[in-house]
Amino acid sequence: MSAVRFTAKQVLEQIFSNDSDCDEEADEEASEDEDGEEYNPEDEETTEDDDDDDDDYDAAAAAAADDEDNVQVEQEDIILEMTNLEGVRKYGARGDGDGDGDDRHYADDDGHEDHEDRDRGGGGRWKAMDSTDLRAYVGLLILAGVYRSRGEAASRLWDAESGRTIFRATMPLKVFHAYSRLLRFDDRQTRAERRAAGGGDKLAAVREVWDKWVERLPLLYNPGADVTVDEQLVPFRGRCPFRQYIPSKPAKYGIKTWVACDSKSSYAWKMQVYTGKATCGGPEKNQGMRVVLDLTQGLRGHNVTCDNFFTSYELARQLLTRNVTVVGTVRKNKPELPQALLASKDRLLFSSKFAFTPTTALVSYLAKKNKNVLLLSTLHTEAHVSRRQDKKPAIVLDYNSNKGGVDNLDKVIGTYSCRRMTARWPLVIFHNILDVSSYNAFVIWRELNPTWMPGKRNKRRVFLEQLGKALVTPFIQRRARLPRTEASAALVKAVQRATYRDQPRRDHAPAAPDHAAPAQAPNPAQPSKRKRCQVCPTKKDCKTHTVCTRCNKYICKGCSHPYCPTCSNWAFSERGTVRPGGHGVCTEYQDNGRGGSCF
Repeated sequence: MSAVRFTAKQVLEQIFSNDSDCDEEADEEASEDEDGEEYNPEDEETTEDDDDDDDDYDAAAAAAADDEDNVQVEQEDIILEMTNLEGVRKYGARGDGDGDGDDRHYADDDGHEDHEDRDRGGGGRWKAMDSTDLRAYVGLLILAGVYRSRGEAASRLWDAESGRTIFRATMPLKVFHAYSRLLRFDDRQTRAERRAAGGGDKLAAVREVWDKWVERLPLLYNPGADVTVDEQLVPFRGRCPFRQYIPSKPAKYGIKTWVACDSKSSYAWKMQVYTGKATCGGPEKNQGMRVVLDLTQGLRGHNVTCDNFFTSYELARQLLTRNVTVVGTVRKNKPELPQALLASKDRLLFSSKFAFTPTTALVSYLAKKNKNVLLLSTLHTEAHVSRRQDKKPAIVLDYNSNKGGVDNLDKVIGTYSCRRMTARWPLVIFHNILDVSSYNAFVIWRELNPTWMPGKRNKRRVFLEQLGKALVTPFIQRRARLPRTEASAALVKAVQRATYRDQPRRDHAPAAPDHAAPAQAPNPAQPSKRKRCQVCPTKKDCKTHTVCTRCNKYICKGCSHPYCPTCSNWAFSERGTVRPGGHGVCTEYQDNGRGGSCF
């Protein structure tokens, strides 16, 4: 059984790192199929109570957000600093006369440029990216993976007819493209100096972010008794100084990483990027042993399972000094192997031969005629053979049960991967960081809540969808302009209304955005945006701050009647029309020759 070091509040804070409480954007039914329904903003507006599982989720996230000991995410600060530096170099700094509002970035959802887009493309207008922007961008990447859109063009996700509503409701497509284009993890002007100072470090473009992320992985989870060490290939065919070709992998080309993960849960406990041969000198000797020793640093009382690239007698001996055992296959060219175990001719099928030292056991198992497999173990001390029909030794059975930890990790992150098409290898590594982090977060959540969605097979999909929506919600809450499509605009209104409604009432509370304010009674001290009356004829050009509480139309004094809260229930019928003799804001307008009036 794996044990968690931190409390639930601390772990959830590490995962979500959210400074403000945010509501879930939609209810996820426990019986939902893997190919879920389209996001429906109508459900967002009408749903008031979540199911019990979502309530627990919200309560835990809120408790983590209110924890006094907030953990500062250093990787986030580095990414924001370097991305803003690149944005200023490309577009120029935003001037003091550009305004302090929250109208952010370039264009609307249909790609029409606004004034900021023109300023930014011509004179230069880069508005600094903050943590809310970055988390919304990451949330959209996670949601794109949840919806199996890895190979789909981003323009299709933002399409008004066939796209997903939440993408247009979060940010315009041009903003998403700009973030993808400008996202940086280091200062490229000082990269050559850092690469030279680091002995030719090929990972200099992402080294600082990678190292800080890898340091945090072991802090959140204690692996079980069995740990698997293997290689992972992140697909990439672009230009990269350490791109690898592995024909046995499905992708064949990509960036290779060494991974140590829990054999049962596949939690990635430690990782290393393989950057190829050193710039000076020959190939590395005993590379497999060095990798295992690095990745298992800090483990005590565990068993390591690895394949024949890593396993050797010297590795087993050094791991024993750390109180760590090893089980793995062995290549037949190892000099320490006895000749009696190498021979396979004239042996019975499913037969086994053993060899022992005081600390190590070797077995030669004949799985096929004239073809044997060799395994080394410091965990087993007896020649135990199972009673199965194939008579496999206990060493072979233990190896088979634990060898697939990293392979399973590749499988699960590939199912809902957030990888997007890119020609920049640092962005490929960043996408892999997001994939591994989101899966690790799911493992931790499942350990903390073993009764969450019992018996359901789509737990990870529901978790990732909730995680993505939690990341984009703060960005939607502060959005000042509505999207052009009706469904996306309804979703933005629903999120902002829920936020405005849940805020504690204060005497000097800030006003909600102009399109979210009609959900509440108008605040005289905080007037809404001034617009033309939508009831009066256009030629009158009558400007007003007043908004109808039912249809959200701007109406002047001549087109409305005041009423008290008690009379409002009597004045309106269920259909939204004014009863004869009643007073209130009507939904049917009649021009009576006096410039427009209600009944």
